[in-house]
Amino acid sequence: MKILTASEMREVDHLTTERYGIPSLTLMENAGKGVAKFIRERFPSILRRRIVVLCGKGSNGGDGLVTARHLLDAGAKPAVYLFAAPDELGGDAAANLQRWQSSSGDLHVVRDSGQWTASKIGFGSSDVIVDALLGTGARGPVEGLLRRVIDDVNRRPAGSSVVSVDIPSGLFADAGASLGEAIRADYTVTFTAPKPGLVSSDGRPFTGRLFVQHIGSPRELVEKVGQGNVRWLEAHDCEDFALPRKPGSNKGDYGHALIVAGSVGKSGAAVLASWAALRAGAGLVSVATPAPVLPVIAAHTPEIMTEPLAATDAGTVSTRCLKDHRFDHLLERKNALAIGPGLSTHPETQEFVRSVVSMRSRIRIILDADALNAFAGRTAELKDPKSAIAMTPHPGEMARLLGCAVEAVQAQRIETARKAAADWNAHLILKGYQTVIAAPNGRIWVNSTGNPGMATGGAGDVLTGILAGLTSEYAEHDWPSVLCFGVYLHGLAGDIAAAEVGEAPLMASDLVRAIPRAYQQFYAECGRA
Repeated sequence: MKILTASEMREVDHLTTERYGIPSLTLMENAGKGVAKFIRERFPSILRRRIVVLCGKGSNGGDGLVTARHLLDAGAKPAVYLFAAPDELGGDAAANLQRWQSSSGDLHVVRDSGQWTASKIGFGSSDVIVDALLGTGARGPVEGLLRRVIDDVNRRPAGSSVVSVDIPSGLFADAGASLGEAIRADYTVTFTAPKPGLVSSDGRPFTGRLFVQHIGSPRELVEKVGQGNVRWLEAHDCEDFALPRKPGSNKGDYGHALIVAGSVGKSGAAVLASWAALRAGAGLVSVATPAPVLPVIAAHTPEIMTEPLAATDAGTVSTRCLKDHRFDHLLERKNALAIGPGLSTHPETQEFVRSVVSMRSRIRIILDADALNAFAGRTAELKDPKSAIAMTPHPGEMARLLGCAVEAVQAQRIETARKAAADWNAHLILKGYQTVIAAPNGRIWVNSTGNPGMATGGAGDVLTGILAGLTSEYAEHDWPSVLCFGVYLHGLAGDIAAAEVGEAPLMASDLVRAIPRAYQQFYAECGRA
């Protein structure tokens, strides 16, 4: 879906009511109900949780009041703090204040710092703090009482989690810069579509993990109103890949992926990538690897085919495998080539990589890991205006390619990926939290799936394999769409695996094992039985 500015979001809300007859009060009800549902699912044993809801006088506060009411209905006992006189609320917010009071819920009216000091004793021991103080309409630095409240929330004790409603209070929706100070949320549940500030490098430290709640506005309205070229990548953006296979198909219909990976001591990278390519759906997968490594890889996954490559004395790929068109023959009847996992940075191997990349007009190539390092300081050699390439750097590899600090990459993730994609004629996949996919024509996607547990060795190799498998399977499809689906599926598998084993114990092989369930969930979200 498109990412919307604050003014575009207001237009979507207005048109949802005007054209589709959905009252604004219903949209607010759906918003607060969605936040309450998120809290119930995210925090087990809700009846024992101490929940505080901080409400301002605007529509964001109204969303918070609805959230509190639905939590109360679920058996929780949220304490509501209203930072305004009740008669200051208007419209839908006033209606929901009346509903909250009619439900016999607690209401603590706070008008000044003295009242806040007296009433925040319970606040300090809360398990969950719901931030509904300021919404997307906030302008200028937050001062006075609300500034003090924000400071106190940000000094919360360990173990207390903040859920921001729509946007962390004090964050500028369109740019991500804080308005003097902003709530640093653990989770943000936004409505209908993300706002630019929530996915910007400046805004991400405040947003925490971002979730989008659909509250009734039609998707086609979001697409029509949004004017930007940055999208939030979710299941419906990939629904073309939810179609069932034809009953009479065979393995040849789903492509043949070639993965060039591995070296002595790094055979696992090739195993993970090839295993993931098969799980992603490729009809056939071959691994080309240095001859000394081949037995290890072949013994692990019987479904893959292997091809020995000439090796250096260090057990890495040698340029000798390019002689007499040997490698050219390996490319015959292949639909995708992934190169890089576990290859090492041996000078001769890097020379081999650069030679292979020069063949990009013959086959779709995905560069990862050590294949990217082969172009550090030589990025001018990456560009071929006639043939695009796919690249999957993590921030450290991106920094080496650009000759800058990792911090510089992370400070401008979207902008960095966009410029590199155009400069190198590459589909640039900048990995990390909210992975960015940038196409050479300026289109951008920000991925919605994935979690910190995926920060583990081998996770990138799994992504490379998924991309290789899908690229071979969908050889005739729009390549950026295929790559986006691969990134989404990889993150979804990570989320499923983390839910099962936890984030800290997560291993890359857990991601591969979770791919079948990721497919099942993806199909369900797209309405396929």
